[in-house]
Amino acid sequence: MIGVSAAHALVRDGHDVVIYDRAGVAAGASGGNAGAFAFSDIIPLASPGMLRQAPRWLLDPLGPLAIRPAYALHALPWFLRFARASLPGPFAAARDAQAALMRLSATSLDHLLDAICGERLLRREGQLQIYDSAAELRAAKPGWDARAEAGIDFRILTSPDAIREIQPGLNPCIQTAVFTPDWINVTDPKAWVEHLAEDFTRRGGRIERKSVRALQPDGEGMAVATEDGRTPFERVLLATGAEANALLRPLGATVPLDTERGYNTTLPAGAFDLRTHLTFASHGFVVTRIGDGVRVGGAVEFAGLTAPPNMKRADAMLGKARRFLPDLDSAGGTQWMGFRPSMPDSLPVIGAAPGHPSLLLAFGHGHLGLTQSAGTADLIADLVAGRPPSIDMAPYRAGRFRKTAV
Repeated sequence: MIGVSAAHALVRDGHDVVIYDRAGVAAGASGGNAGAFAFSDIIPLASPGMLRQAPRWLLDPLGPLAIRPAYALHALPWFLRFARASLPGPFAAARDAQAALMRLSATSLDHLLDAICGERLLRREGQLQIYDSAAELRAAKPGWDARAEAGIDFRILTSPDAIREIQPGLNPCIQTAVFTPDWINVTDPKAWVEHLAEDFTRRGGRIERKSVRALQPDGEGMAVATEDGRTPFERVLLATGAEANALLRPLGATVPLDTERGYNTTLPAGAFDLRTHLTFASHGFVVTRIGDGVRVGGAVEFAGLTAPPNMKRADAMLGKARRFLPDLDSAGGTQWMGFRPSMPDSLPVIGAAPGHPSLLLAFGHGHLGLTQSAGTADLIADLVAGRPPSIDMAPYRAGRFRKTAV
């Protein structure tokens, strides 16, 4: 998602661009996500509220947050940074940076839609964020107040009739929700990235199915080593998501990146008459339309890049979805697991690698890769062209967690 979007922005700027992708575009998390442009999600996951909820979630091995015991020690440094980022001062700074990137990304998407004739791939149906109780909604009030200050449109619904007017078929127990009318979904995230890639190649860009084995300094530029040899470039953009550190480690430029493994089940057409994107925040999952089907997914699991999937997590979310959507037909689904590249402060890495000005980085967007893709692409294009970026880049610098920030 991020790499193809940035490549598209660069080729529109007149650069000669080649994408190296070992598995093909949208083969990973970029094709298996919930398909949302969630511009209203300006509240970082690293927040005081998340710190309060996390211990309760961890008690349920199939709940919204899980850490496999064998991975806990490895993940400890990441979680310590996450805890520090959740303190009031760092949280407020990250929230403002998140909001700035969201505003840019919304504007950038409008421009991109014109460039690729992409409106037909969108659904402008809003989002219904559902709460278990009025008390839970009151606890979320600071986040909605922050959204109001940022100019985000939403409606608080405390009438069951008003909620069901937007989405029929909800369990009668649901009586409290917030509707964000400007929320946008793609019809299918895989189709979105493939459309971008097709337009990229139509404009002269190239995509090569090769595995990148190393990045090597080459004079003032950077060389890419693949199974077919070594190719020098003036600039290289690393947008390999959760696997970025494998290529950064030999360059001494690693960052505290981990993966929040997410699970979902995509049900066939006719599974449910879904009218809007549904978010069950306190349960850590969403229900969204993908193509003609319905995707139920979310949750967070810390287990690294090599542990096998635990599809019981997908089953658990599907079971909860049936409870909230009594008419949901959960038969015939396809399960999936993917890797969300996540930084401890919930902000992506965008900019030059420490000590390597010809190597640009764009990864770590967590749950917001699609949402922030167009904005990230425009920032990368500005950096390559030497134009002043339209927002302050300091919050996204790669070296922000180092004792001497770079």
